[in-house]
Amino acid sequence: MSRIQLALNVTDIDKAVDFYTRLFATEPAKRKPGYANFAIADPPLKLVLFEGPEGATLNHLGVETETAAEVEAAEARLSDTGLETSGIDDTICCYASKVETWVTDPDGARWEWYVKTGDADQLTNQIGDDTSASCCAPAKPTTAQPTPAAPQPNP
Repeated sequence: MSRIQLALNVTDIDKAVDFYTRLFATEPAKRKPGYANFAIADPPLKLVLFEGPEGATLNHLGVETETAAEVEAAEARLSDTGLETSGIDDTICCYASKVETWVTDPDGARWEWYVKTGDADQLTNQIGDDTSASCCAPAKPTTAQPTPAAPQPNP
């Protein structure tokens, strides 16, 4: 069973964990400094919290699947429709190893399609041997249909 992932930025992880534990009657599945995630059965939801200076904002959205084959099928389907994806990557991010692909909506909302393949001890993103990417940031696009670049301010 796949489920939607909602990743939120929060200013106080302890208060947020307390609130969402009571809201969904579910304890966190994973808790690390500045990070928590919930595997909520009803409604089926993967809720991820990132502590930072700006709360009540969306970090990213996602679809958690059960297999890497489902991620590969989703990436192929998205690419076939002309959407620009990051391609398939084996990553370590958010205290998990994953197989994932990313796509960004027209307003900049990021969607991650992924399967967790194991636990990890780091929050920051690592794609293969590349440690330069930020956590939960999409990798470089791989499709031939680029989206228009945003206008750049004059220096």
